[in-house]
Amino acid sequence: MLANTIVFDVGSTYTKAAAFHMEEEELTFLGRGQSPTTLNRILDGADAALDQIRNQGVTIDPMARRYSSCSAAGGLRMVALGYMPRVTAKAAKEVAMTAGARVMEVISCEEPSSYRLEVLQEIRPDIILLAGGTDSGDESSVEENVDIICRAECHATVILACNRYAQRRAAERFKEAGIAYVRVPNIMPTIHELNVKPAREAIHEQFIHQITRASGLTEFRDTLADYTVVPTPGAVLLATELLARGTHEQEGVGSLILLDIGGATTDIHSALPDLEDLAIEERGLVINNEKQFSYRTVEGNLGMRVSATGVLDAVGPKNIIRAMDESISVTPDEVEDYAEQLEADTGHVPADEKEACLDRAFAYCAINMALRRHAGFYAQENDPVMGIMAGTAIGRDLRDVHKVLCAGGVFVHGDQEKMQALAARCFANPGMSLLPVQDPQIIIDRNYILYAMGVLGRHYPDAVLSCMKNMYR
Repeated sequence: MLANTIVFDVGSTYTKAAAFHMEEEELTFLGRGQSPTTLNRILDGADAALDQIRNQGVTIDPMARRYSSCSAAGGLRMVALGYMPRVTAKAAKEVAMTAGARVMEVISCEEPSSYRLEVLQEIRPDIILLAGGTDSGDESSVEENVDIICRAECHATVILACNRYAQRRAAERFKEAGIAYVRVPNIMPTIHELNVKPAREAIHEQFIHQITRASGLTEFRDTLADYTVVPTPGAVLLATELLARGTHEQEGVGSLILLDIGGATTDIHSALPDLEDLAIEERGLVINNEKQFSYRTVEGNLGMRVSATGVLDAVGPKNIIRAMDESISVTPDEVEDYAEQLEADTGHVPADEKEACLDRAFAYCAINMALRRHAGFYAQENDPVMGIMAGTAIGRDLRDVHKVLCAGGVFVHGDQEKMQALAARCFANPGMSLLPVQDPQIIIDRNYILYAMGVLGRHYPDAVLSCMKNMYR
């Protein structure tokens, strides 16, 4: 079958390619390949990845439509400024998480102005997301933050996503100061409503601008059918949302959790379509209760290679040993040595079953901790001030989720039966966490193409949804 649709993912280390045949809204996966990323000329690495697919016996149409995601720039350095720390400031962080940005700091107006100025001057972000105030609420915090940004003299682009009545004056100040800015609708127009898409798209545009300039992507981007590059985390989240929610033409699979573990981070996505049907009265404070349809958390210190010692620091060597197969014995010193070896050689491949077992133990500990940070929990004590009784469910409620999708190199390259068991073990003892009450179905993205599903889903949602439903049954 002829491959007429190609999706790339340009990473800092590897460029991946996935080949498909698209005909009459039917999408068929044909093969995948990867090659070291060639930052000076992205096309060379992309072509090498395609050669791997050709070596699998796949013929690629010279006129094939090409699309791409990218994480090669590592994400924009971003600071989010908001009003209240648990409302608009946190909303700003959620906006940034899937738009190709690395959130370096989230600052509320409770922090002294001198501290906010110091943060901007030290971090020197590529982008500042300015949130704060509902459309009928506070304006003074925006004016104060605008003054701080002007005094900081950094070269960031400001995304104005705050109180719409304060945006005009803020834009005038930035124009006078020569500061680049983009105006978008308020990310939190009312206390019950979260409107993140416009701000997310604005950050995405800044992401494209940066990686095109910094990573030599201009020539590569011009070969793409839509002339755009999607941030890889955003592409994966789009795939998760599409699979869970479905389209107007066909139903999705319902609520699901995605475990995405990489060399540097462990990302947890959850998509709960039923939350879209909640009435405003049931939502309460959307940001505080994590009642939005899709939600993503990123553990930047928990990873399989670059952040291996972060896992060790978080759980300790004894817990990693407990997570290993009982038939294999290691000492705490050996665990520490292996973590340091992984960080020193991020391309390391386990040399024997002992190292493979250590890899699985690191993966289990990273996922287990990330899941419990993502999920809500049962309150253990009464809190009369907040009106919370012991046993009350607080935060992201995942108890009714029945499907878990697993992505990342350790799942692709590891023993499939053992990786299934590893993922299932993460849900075996939920304790006080609001994790699934019944054993969920564990599905592994064996072909490592969720990014491609998200990229193509923007153009061919029904075909992609059908393809995913067949692959991830």
